[in-house]
Amino acid sequence: MEILIYSSVGCTYCDKIKELMKRADKQYTEVIWQKLSGDEQEDLQMKYKIHGFPFVLIDGEPVGGLVETAKLFLEKGLVSSRKK
Repeated sequence: MEILIYSSVGCTYCDKIKELMKRADKQYTEVIWQKLSGDEQEDLQMKYKIHGFPFVLIDGEPVGGLVETAKLFLEKGLVSSRKK
């Protein structure tokens, strides 16, 4: 499973998705939006219609943000909704 996370500086939801990845014991690559060139941002915006951060791709397919990724991980049994 190849996970790519587009994040933004100072984004609390981006911090939470990294916690989710840790809970699921999943490796990921993080790309900080502000470090991309304007052209790269524009290309990604047009391709994926990014509306906010974090924005997650799994195996090249757009998943969405924190909530969508957490739901997917729950469905796949990668994390539990139980609190420890």
